[in-house]
Amino acid sequence: MSDNKFLKDFLNYLKYERNYSSDTILSYEKDIKEYLIYVIDNNKKLLSIKYKDIKSYLAYLNDKDNNNATISRKISSLRSFYKFLVSNGITDNNPFLSVKLPKKEKKLPRFFNYSELEEMFNVPDLNTSLGQRDRLILEMLYGTGVRVSELVNIKISDIRGKEIRILGKGNKERYVEFGEYADEILQIYLKDGYKQLNKRNSEYLFLNKNYTKLTDRGVRFLLDKIISETSINKNISPHMLRHSFATHLLNEGCDLLSVQQLLGHESLSATSIYTHITTDRIKDVYFKTHPRAKK
Repeated sequence: MSDNKFLKDFLNYLKYERNYSSDTILSYEKDIKEYLIYVIDNNKKLLSIKYKDIKSYLAYLNDKDNNNATISRKISSLRSFYKFLVSNGITDNNPFLSVKLPKKEKKLPRFFNYSELEEMFNVPDLNTSLGQRDRLILEMLYGTGVRVSELVNIKISDIRGKEIRILGKGNKERYVEFGEYADEILQIYLKDGYKQLNKRNSEYLFLNKNYTKLTDRGVRFLLDKIISETSINKNISPHMLRHSFATHLLNEGCDLLSVQQLLGHESLSATSIYTHITTDRIKDVYFKTHPRAKK
């Protein structure tokens, strides 16, 4: 069996069994293809790689000026790939298991402030079907903290009252709540815009102008369009709405464990990065409220 066949089987596993998003699968594919090219160029065999070969590969990655985060991602991709090969009896060795990931460079999540969010919410035209959809997307991303890949996969049947069933990473199920603002727009959209867009009896909530399911890329495109119509001058991504959700919850006193559960993080450490960006507010609260903080 060829190395490319192994890769194809692995990508199908990620798609159909792990339910990974198309962007995540593409990232795995790029990392592994680069590695397979390296293996061939250096007269190595995929199933006979030793630890000393991995050290040479890491040196190759460093020579290409990859940062620590990129190298860590590539190692993780290859570790998962070999784990798949081992579990399927193709090899009995995962050479990347003993490879330590380089230290992560701390990168604080970027988020929108309240005034920026209000400006964005006011852009979509609620008199149009696409405007209703776009406003609902903003409300849902900020109001629930779901990932874009989770948002585009919401089905009408997943919604119960003000609660949505979300199928997250690794097919893990969780439920998220949404409030009055999102609910108001949802009802407008379902009674009007959704009926205009749902010409093909789709089961999905968010549809595009071609009456088919909206994609991750489509969400990024419409968010760029919304931002272009505001005074906001910063590089943005849809994930910033998820960051804003978490940051604003913590700023308003929500505990870290609850935020972890709402975000669908497996570990608390993944959520703790948000505590770094609330430090200034905590200092401010302390000096304003503690009886012995000032004279």
